[in-house]
Amino acid sequence: MPSVPTNEQGDNDSGGVRSVQRAVEIMSLLTEQRPTVTIREIVDATGLPKTTVLRIVQTLEHSGLLSATPNGYVAGPGLWRWAHLAKNSWEPPEETRALMRELVARQRETVNIYVIHNTARVCVAQEESPMPLRHVVHVGDELPLWAGASSKVLLRDAPTNLLERIAESGPGGVKHLPVLQAEIADAAQAGYGVSHGEREVGLSAVAVPIFGQNGEVVASLSYSGPTSRFPEERIAELIADLQWAARQLTERGFDHPLRSPLARRRVRSS
Repeated sequence: MPSVPTNEQGDNDSGGVRSVQRAVEIMSLLTEQRPTVTIREIVDATGLPKTTVLRIVQTLEHSGLLSATPNGYVAGPGLWRWAHLAKNSWEPPEETRALMRELVARQRETVNIYVIHNTARVCVAQEESPMPLRHVVHVGDELPLWAGASSKVLLRDAPTNLLERIAESGPGGVKHLPVLQAEIADAAQAGYGVSHGEREVGLSAVAVPIFGQNGEVVASLSYSGPTSRFPEERIAELIADLQWAARQLTERGFDHPLRSPLARRRVRSS
């Protein structure tokens, strides 16, 4: 008699994925503002049965990802190893940081490096301005691609379907697509991008591309700060400093775990 196929493996896989999702959801409740979380808070936040929460929390504790305290659960010691691995993977080499610090010393404005991730740009490195009024983005923060000097630079090789998704995600919707395409084309021709108050009123930025070995844009290097400190007569000087640094980063070879998927696609097809 022929065997009857079952969905047992599929059911097991589905249950395993669900358990992982629940564990991630529980871990995500821990933040800088809430470093400790109780079982009751987890139940209330997730809507899961208390027995399920206890089972998952015990597994996370056994794995060293959570640790019990008299006030609740905190991030466990096992996360130190992962944090160290993430730090080594995400942080640019010291020579890159030194170059960014030199840029800050030259112009006293915040310097950022961004790469594309899905329909956002992610800050992978930052050196803050020493000025009291300054622009600060945390490493790992995602910003929209529908606006900003860095976006215009990063999207040089973007296909139309990606640009459509990016435009749709912004306040202007798909009607913003022709404007976005024109801004990207202008930035590609000029070799840099400039923005004034596009994402936040009173915030300006200037960005240039960092290139890969095949001429593809792999990241952007930018100055950002209050619009009052970015008058038109200063833009050329800011661009010159960024292009000087970007040439060095390009010559050294820039790579990152979140390196632009557009760049990776271009490298594979070359």
